[in-house]
Amino acid sequence: MLRLSEIKLPLDHTSADLRAAIVEKLGIPERELVNFTIAKRSPDARKRGAIRLIYSVDVEVANEAAVLARLERDPHVRPAPDTSYQYVAQAPETMRLRPVVIGAGPCGLFAALVLAEMGFKPLILERGKAVRPRTQDTFKFWRKGVFDPESNVQFGEGGAGTFSDGKLYSQIKDRRHLGRKVFTELVKAGAPEEILYVSKPHIGTYRLVQVVENMRATIERLGGEYRFEARVDDIDIVDGRVTAVVLANGERIACDHVILGVGHSARDTFHMLHARGVQMEAKPFSIGLRIEHPQALIDRCRYGDQAGHPLLGAADYKLVHHCANGRSVYSFCMCPGGTVVAATSETGCVVTNGMSQYSRNEQNANSAIVVDVTPEDYPGSPLAGIDFQRHWEQRAFELGGGTYDAPAQRVGDFLAGRPSTHGGAVEASYTPGIRLGDLSQALPDYAVEAIREALPAFDRQIKGFAMDDALLTAVETRTSSPVRIPRNEAFSSLNTVGLYPAGEGAGYAGGILSAAVDGIKVAEAVVLSMAGKESGEQRGGEITG
Repeated sequence: MLRLSEIKLPLDHTSADLRAAIVEKLGIPERELVNFTIAKRSPDARKRGAIRLIYSVDVEVANEAAVLARLERDPHVRPAPDTSYQYVAQAPETMRLRPVVIGAGPCGLFAALVLAEMGFKPLILERGKAVRPRTQDTFKFWRKGVFDPESNVQFGEGGAGTFSDGKLYSQIKDRRHLGRKVFTELVKAGAPEEILYVSKPHIGTYRLVQVVENMRATIERLGGEYRFEARVDDIDIVDGRVTAVVLANGERIACDHVILGVGHSARDTFHMLHARGVQMEAKPFSIGLRIEHPQALIDRCRYGDQAGHPLLGAADYKLVHHCANGRSVYSFCMCPGGTVVAATSETGCVVTNGMSQYSRNEQNANSAIVVDVTPEDYPGSPLAGIDFQRHWEQRAFELGGGTYDAPAQRVGDFLAGRPSTHGGAVEASYTPGIRLGDLSQALPDYAVEAIREALPAFDRQIKGFAMDDALLTAVETRTSSPVRIPRNEAFSSLNTVGLYPAGEGAGYAGGILSAAVDGIKVAEAVVLSMAGKESGEQRGGEITG
């Protein structure tokens, strides 16, 4: 197969046009093009009104060697990469103990899948509920304000990514194409096939529920076992080695290989690990506010007259501004045609996040506008970042009236330094509800100062971004884990043999895709350890986002 890149076509092209472009690029008769598949499709929107689609395609031709030799100097014609997944080992005939996976989010899900596919029959322990009853609990909180601290946006099967845009793009080094393994398994489980080639794939909450259930069924068919509402409250560590996990009900499960895929909000788990002496460190994250605009405004600014074209969908954006006070402000988790959602995992706290369905057809666009913070802002123990987050989440709860309503403010009022007393053209999507007021009290002064500087700068890139009636909602604190659990080249904790920190909670991922890829890598490390093999270069590739 050959990989052709940088094939550019107008929006309203046909499949025949793409085929003709491939034939022209290769300089071959049409009959010699045996087959082709789309590897990637992305829009080039740099010229509004003249948006094009850029394709990479994998092509089968009649005389590949001759074509490749003739076009050897063309950087856009190369042998297609092998993106198939290769298993690193198989389970031995006898295993003394099965591997344990703590957490059933993207990291734990794909770790469990790979373990099961290689015959290791993992035990998956999830503190929350299965994804469907968990979804019911989450919607009950949003609609009625009835909060369950063990079944919510953060805790339960599918992880925090279940109630998000379902974004499947990330800035990771992926030399082994493990992301392709993730996409392929998601499609097998019912995700739309287009995620295999669109530049910014997403699934959406409603579809993710069924996908997660189908993947669970696959893992169980391969010998894996799930236990829901099974919170791990302790880990037995003897002479620096894991010997068991202890559940909240007192049950002790003997094990010597534990994948820790708990997510960024498992604060009680972090405290338990710290108390047990597991090496941990504070890490940077970001805090800020959610902002909402009419989606039509974003579409118009990004796509001009071609806004609304079915191949473009709802427009997104990515913004960054470096402030005079040394802080950076950037957009995070942008959700086209979505809603702002209540995402707390603790009683008496307000946390915001964003979510879109697959259709992305809600009237508002939203994203987090966040400011970077570092351990210098919250000095102390490795867990000081948790206390920092919780302080501002509790403050938001107070400003919202103590009912899980979120404090909110119109952008015009926020920039002018006056409280909002009435709403505007942008209707809040957050539920249970909002309370208008003054968000200068919802963040540290340096964050307020930075966001006030950044919004007009963003308006110069997207006209209308700082419109008076755009709506800000507080507070966004869960951008990433406030801790990192260092690990060695074999993916094991530096000072606790048999404990494998993984995914977002351990500080090694930043979204669904990167967490899933990290879960695969860590599962491979466990497999190699249990099979008595040395870890090799096949597991290389650093997670960077």
